[in-house]
Amino acid sequence: MLTAMFTGQKAKVPFTGRVMTNSFARTCIIKMLICATASLVLSTPQQSVANDIADIKTTKSHNTNVDLAELDKRASQLMSQLEMVGMSVAVVENGEMTFAKGYGEVQRDSKMKVSADTVFRWASVSKGVAAATVLSLQEDGHFELAEPATLHAASLKLPPSEVEVSIEDILSHRVGIVRNAYDRRIEDGQAAQKVRGALKGLKYLCEPGTCHTYQNVAFDASAEIVESITGLPYKSVVKERIFDPLGMQTASVTLEGLKRSKSWARPHGRYGKRINRVKENYYRVPAAAGVNSSVKDLAKWMIAQMPPSREVEEPIGIELAGGLDDNSYDVKMIAEAAVQFKFQKEALPKISQDILDEMHMPRVETPREQRFMRRKYMNLKNAQYGLGWRVYDYAGRRVIGHRGGVQGYRALVLFDPEKRSGIAMMWNSPHSQPIGLQLEFMDQLYGLPKKDWLRLNTKT
Repeated sequence: MLTAMFTGQKAKVPFTGRVMTNSFARTCIIKMLICATASLVLSTPQQSVANDIADIKTTKSHNTNVDLAELDKRASQLMSQLEMVGMSVAVVENGEMTFAKGYGEVQRDSKMKVSADTVFRWASVSKGVAAATVLSLQEDGHFELAEPATLHAASLKLPPSEVEVSIEDILSHRVGIVRNAYDRRIEDGQAAQKVRGALKGLKYLCEPGTCHTYQNVAFDASAEIVESITGLPYKSVVKERIFDPLGMQTASVTLEGLKRSKSWARPHGRYGKRINRVKENYYRVPAAAGVNSSVKDLAKWMIAQMPPSREVEEPIGIELAGGLDDNSYDVKMIAEAAVQFKFQKEALPKISQDILDEMHMPRVETPREQRFMRRKYMNLKNAQYGLGWRVYDYAGRRVIGHRGGVQGYRALVLFDPEKRSGIAMMWNSPHSQPIGLQLEFMDQLYGLPKKDWLRLNTKT
């Protein structure tokens, strides 16, 4: 059977000797050449790939309505605002990164330019990473989402209730206590485990599991769950299960990781005023707000949220150019097969579909978020929350995303999983105006009329 698998002879047919041996040898040689060629393609230095992406000037690409030149122009216009210092933007179309670029400076008046490789802070966009990590442990059989969170997070002390708060409740912000409970204590420098122990003194606004109240301290119990199950630091588990498999080479979850980066954005306050140092406080709740990376790695994380292309399921077929005894083979054919091999290898999903389905399934309505959208970004409707991700309707389509903010940094991701297209952005000032660019991208993607969502008061 093993011989048949390699030589192509039918099962249960006796091995026929010399001719089959020649065929077997040639097949092995061809496959070795394909793998070698593919290996060379796959080992292309990251810097070269980065330059190719950053230099894209295409106006339309990948059979979508997205106008990259127009997005680039709008981002550049945004950077002329006094409040803006540095920003990076990445676009994904049909599951591929088609644009990644930096704008402005890493620090005001430093003359150090932001690039697509400059590292920013994700802030609350980090919550999706925590959810994926926890779900990967559930997939391995360590626990069920319905289990009480306190079984694996000893520091989590909540008010008495007949209904226990589950791991699922933690990841979907359905704990039931006042929103952003005791964030100020984290900002004052207290340890996360100590602050989680103090939550027991609060009162429930609703029964656990029935309403959405956004959390950071309670949500970070997910990091404690990861550590108690694995016996390893949260940062190590995330690196092993998320960052390394996705090739996110600039990603980390510590202040030290941020400062180790070759290029990293410094924080700024209102009107671009410098902030002297990066505060460590929200790194104390790494599951809630600890991730750092470049916009290219944030785009890789977004791509990992999308279903794989259908081509992945198709085997690679090879037809030899020449007869059985002909020693001449088509080198071009081998190279093309290698490129196809490369495409399929890169397209393979790194996060299971079961985990994606769990994360992206709406668990609870988010009225406060919907009110915010209604005031400023009315195309985003029916705001709900899954596990570490927000879910909306946009022009009748389901879109998924998250925003985040810590002192001096903002980040966002928004994508359509069905179209496998989206936008990722990060900037180093505390302003909300850049949020409008994600809506301008979505309008392009769906072929909707142009609208000045950035509120730049310019003709578009």
